[in-house]
Amino acid sequence: MTAIKHALQRDIFTPNDERLLSIVNVCKAGKKKRNCFLCATVTTERPVQVNVVKVKKSDKGDFYKRQTAWALRDLAVVDAKDAIKENPEFDLHFDKVYKWVASSTVEKNTFISCIWKLNQRYLRKKIDFINVSSQLLEESVPSGENQSVAGGDEEAVDEYQELNAREEQDIEIMMEGCEYAISNAEAFAEKLSRELQVLDGANIQSIMASEKQVNILMKLLDEALKEVDQIELKLSSYEEMLQSVKEQMDQISESNHLIHLSNTNNVKLLSEIEFLVNHMDLAKGHIKALQEGDLTSSRGIEACTNAADALLQCMNVALRPGHDMLHAVKQQQQRFSDLREQFARRLASHLNSVFVQQGHDQSSTLAQHSVELTLPNHHPFHRDLLRYAKLMEWLKNTDYGKYEGLTKNYMDYLSRLYEREIKDFFEVAKIKMTGTTREGKKFATLPRKESAVKQETESLHGSSGKLTGSTSSLNKLSVQSSGNRRSQSSSLLDMGNMSASDLDVADRTKFDKIFEQVLSELEPLCLAEQDFISKFFKLQQHQSISGTMNEAEEMDGGTLSRLHTSGVPQTVSSEKDMIRQMMTKIFRCIEPELNNLIALGDKIDSFNSLYMLVKMSHHVWTAQNADPASFLSTTLGNVLVTVKRNFDKCISNQMKQMDEVKISKKSKVGILPFVAEFEEFAALAESIFKNAERRGDLDKAYIKLIRAVFVSVEKVANESQKTPRDVVMMENFHHIFATLSRLKISCLEAEKKEAKQKYTDHLQSYVIYSLGQPLEKLNHFFEGVEARVAQGIREEEVSYQLAFNKQELRKVIKEYPGKEVKKGLDNLYKKVDKHLCEEENLLQVVWHSMQDEFIRQYKHFEGLIARCYPGSGITMEFTIQDILDYCSSIAQSH
Repeated sequence: MTAIKHALQRDIFTPNDERLLSIVNVCKAGKKKRNCFLCATVTTERPVQVNVVKVKKSDKGDFYKRQTAWALRDLAVVDAKDAIKENPEFDLHFDKVYKWVASSTVEKNTFISCIWKLNQRYLRKKIDFINVSSQLLEESVPSGENQSVAGGDEEAVDEYQELNAREEQDIEIMMEGCEYAISNAEAFAEKLSRELQVLDGANIQSIMASEKQVNILMKLLDEALKEVDQIELKLSSYEEMLQSVKEQMDQISESNHLIHLSNTNNVKLLSEIEFLVNHMDLAKGHIKALQEGDLTSSRGIEACTNAADALLQCMNVALRPGHDMLHAVKQQQQRFSDLREQFARRLASHLNSVFVQQGHDQSSTLAQHSVELTLPNHHPFHRDLLRYAKLMEWLKNTDYGKYEGLTKNYMDYLSRLYEREIKDFFEVAKIKMTGTTREGKKFATLPRKESAVKQETESLHGSSGKLTGSTSSLNKLSVQSSGNRRSQSSSLLDMGNMSASDLDVADRTKFDKIFEQVLSELEPLCLAEQDFISKFFKLQQHQSISGTMNEAEEMDGGTLSRLHTSGVPQTVSSEKDMIRQMMTKIFRCIEPELNNLIALGDKIDSFNSLYMLVKMSHHVWTAQNADPASFLSTTLGNVLVTVKRNFDKCISNQMKQMDEVKISKKSKVGILPFVAEFEEFAALAESIFKNAERRGDLDKAYIKLIRAVFVSVEKVANESQKTPRDVVMMENFHHIFATLSRLKISCLEAEKKEAKQKYTDHLQSYVIYSLGQPLEKLNHFFEGVEARVAQGIREEEVSYQLAFNKQELRKVIKEYPGKEVKKGLDNLYKKVDKHLCEEENLLQVVWHSMQDEFIRQYKHFEGLIARCYPGSGITMEFTIQDILDYCSSIAQSH
């Protein structure tokens, strides 16, 4: 083993500047035995690194190679398996557990002992040794020596130590001086012995020569000791003298400390007193302003505002620990509380008086607005109250109960005031719409019965809900003949020299202006009041909120009380919700009054819903752009729903009346009333909805109405007895096409094309049906000719048929001279004239189409004669020019 150890040291560890301390021959447990060596090594350079190296014999030769190395600091546990019995197995716990079997127990114990020593020296017991005999570990530390091996020499750990360079050099010099030592060892040893004796003698003589010097040194030491004793005596006397001085200095130091502590306390006390005086002292002028300040003048209000702010600062000062236990501080705080309570009570009482007074003053101005369609201006009232805005903010922060009371009182007073103003305002608007006075007298220019208008007005005044009743005269449409419609319209011409159409336009224009004026008056009123509420009551208008409030819900007295607990405002409802609640309470009558006005307008004329839809949509759009969640936006949005329902109801009623239409059996149909009314509706709607926000609603209504008109026209045409179906369809679809072409409604392009197609188809059908076969016998003759040709007879051979020879053809032609043809056409013209109505003026169009059809038949007959009777010289007794002259003269004569 020693030879292997030296070989490993020489070949593996010396080149790496390492020294081999211990070695053990091992193999892995549980596997085929392939021996290797575990070596404990240390580096020769500092700091010393201790490693456990696995060395294995190479498969290609007899030399050894380094396979794996572990740092000793990574070794956690050394497990010897059994501390009593001899066992060659042991485990080393590095990054994982390595199980080894040593070639002998002695080698294992020697290796573990070396590991323990290295651990003691370099790692300070950082490795756990388990199942290791205590005797084995104790043997490594001899009794009487230090328990740590750290102070020992490295040679104690190793049996062999290599000479260093200095030692090798000394030996070489000595060997060179004794050349014969190699050949004569005894002579060399004898020489070394003699030289050693010489050295010993020199050492003894040197020691004896130094004895005299030692005695001299001892005498000097004795003298030094005596001097030291004298110095110690002097130092003792000095110490006794300084003892009294030390006591005096201690007393002075303690006195200085107390003085310094007293000065520090005085400075701190002065600072605390200055803090309290500066922050909790209210000027006499502020106290006087709070107790007696004039709340009616601008200067007094400003003084009270400044005093209130100063009081609030004194009350809200952040006291330092212990201040609240001072009696003077408690007294001052109580004084501030009394001042706050007194001023808050005085301020609330004054503002309540201002609310009442302003309400009375405003009521006195209602008379001048009762005749005009305007609402009183509240700007002076708001301007006067805004002087108290800062005081209201102070009251909100200091006494929320009184702030809440003022808010409730303001809503109560103002809601009654606005209710009177708004009701009178809407009363004037209703009177202007219906044309009646307050006593129920009608204006002479309006063609309405006095009792009906008065009954409408009274029913509206007595009810706050929606109106129900008969629809307007325009909505009650009955299908009448054109003559009846003209006679009915002419009965109205005597009233103010106006036609019925002009009267409707005038009424609707007037209603539109009145409705727009109503909305234009309400909008600034609500916006001004909302802006005032936010400024006066210090509420935020433009913060984001979640959730919406029921617009019909009124704010009762308990609503505001939910916003705070024990006088401290809570975040139960946002301030914007509070503004909406206050606006809802103050203007609770706006929505019912608007609904009543809308119902009245719809009752006067259902077409008024078109005006209202456009105006209301525009105002809702404007309000939502300003603030989507404001009271005005919400209220107008609710009313817009009602207007939209009335608009849909107007469309539904017209469709229903189309479905229920009845036609006269004694007179011709002409242009159906609902077709003319659709034209009136479309023209009116296009003028109203020009550039409107709710154009989509009108387009949907157009689609519904036009489809209903198409269906109803077909129904009436099928039921008509006096007028041919094709005439009804032709005239009405021509009227619809003309209307759509003139109005250019983009959403009805498909219906316009369909109307034109239906008009063209039924015109052609009526022409063919009415014209029929004006040359009946000639028609029958040529039908027979065409039948023979269809059977396979050649056209030029038809004349050889007995029934269709030239003589028979001449007989038939002689029966239709020009005079008879003109007479037949004249009768046909009269028949067409009876069928067609005057309003649409399609007689010439139909007559021209019949002329073209007749000429087409004539050309057809001539073509058959030319093909079937070539060279016969047979011709009709009248020409195409004759037909044109006949038709022209007939048309001119009628």
